[in-house]
Amino acid sequence: MASRAGNPLNLCLIQLPREPEPNMDTVDATVERLREQCLSRGASGIQGLARFFRRLDQDRSRSLDARELQQGLAELGLALDMAEAEGVCRRWDRDGSGTLDLEEFLRALRPPMSQAREAVIAAAFSKLDRSGDGVVTVDDLRGVYSCHAHPKVQSGEWTEEEVLRRFLDNFDSSEKDGQVTLAEFQDYYSGVSASMDTDEEFVAMMTSAWRL
Repeated sequence: MASRAGNPLNLCLIQLPREPEPNMDTVDATVERLREQCLSRGASGIQGLARFFRRLDQDRSRSLDARELQQGLAELGLALDMAEAEGVCRRWDRDGSGTLDLEEFLRALRPPMSQAREAVIAAAFSKLDRSGDGVVTVDDLRGVYSCHAHPKVQSGEWTEEEVLRRFLDNFDSSEKDGQVTLAEFQDYYSGVSASMDTDEEFVAMMTSAWRL
């Protein structure tokens, strides 16, 4: 009689060791490293990463799998091994699909901001969003952002419409579609915020810039 150990059917009873899942501290350390790498590129580093990933999300699913995350970061010169990419995806997997919720991940990647900074960013966005629909467009900017004194308008090189559109492009991190969401506005100012030491300095800058 064949021994039990020699029976190939018993192979299905053998549990192969599973690769250990990274704990939350490890994932947090990974995100912190990515944040530092982005900020080392200047105030627009986080915005650039957000723009890249939103463009990578071709099917508008607002999600990425571990392979897409790893390859996307590699294209930007940001190194993440597969175990780290899988850990990050699991952390921000909202529906159990094994994919990363893109907006939640980008929100976590932004440098932490105080309530005072978040509030003044939201106030500036609300002032721009005259229609109250959560999206700032050229129509919203008219009457809020004056551009008739812009040198290129004065010279006739640009129309006021072109100035408004180019102004929006500073914040628009997707397809330059002339629409800016609060998330894109926050992406832009998260990098600016990281370069300013105190809440008072940041709030004063925003208040002056947007005449709040």
